[in-house]
Amino acid sequence: MEDFIDGVFDKVDFVNTPFKKGMYENCRFTHCDLSNADLSYIQFIDCHFVSCNLSLVKLVETVFRDVHFRECKLSGLRWDNCNAFGLTIGFEGCAITFCSFYQRKIRKTMFKGSQLKGTDFTDCDLTSAVFDGCDLADVKFEHTVLEKADLRTSYNYSIDPEMNRIKNARFSLAGVSGLLDKYDIVISE
Repeated sequence: MEDFIDGVFDKVDFVNTPFKKGMYENCRFTHCDLSNADLSYIQFIDCHFVSCNLSLVKLVETVFRDVHFRECKLSGLRWDNCNAFGLTIGFEGCAITFCSFYQRKIRKTMFKGSQLKGTDFTDCDLTSAVFDGCDLADVKFEHTVLEKADLRTSYNYSIDPEMNRIKNARFSLAGVSGLLDKYDIVISE
């Protein structure tokens, strides 16, 4: 295993070039294709992924500490398989579709301007998380801790207040209907 510090990876096709195992610290990945790559047992610390395709990557015990994704495609990822210790991630302008964060503790996570269609947050701790301008269509919130979370600018969500902890969570008046979906009522202005 190697250590990669302050590395810059630009337009690398990891589909045909295997991803090297090791620790990546303060590295930047831009316009890289990592789709279907095996990132198992790799450590990413203070790294940035920009305009990368990480669809269907394998994340067995992968470490993500202070890792940020911007304008990336993250489809079908099993975040619940990565190393839970110190997991700190952030997303801006990403397509985080059909992913699983099952039982992950990702407090204060920033989801900004992202699409999270079909993503599963079952038994997840999202305390103080911010969903800023996100499309939450078909996102599964079940036994999820959303205390102090901010969803004021997000839309298309359906959250059952009886199945989730939402104390002091913030919602917009327009989004309140997403808290009442299960009652099959009609709300009009």
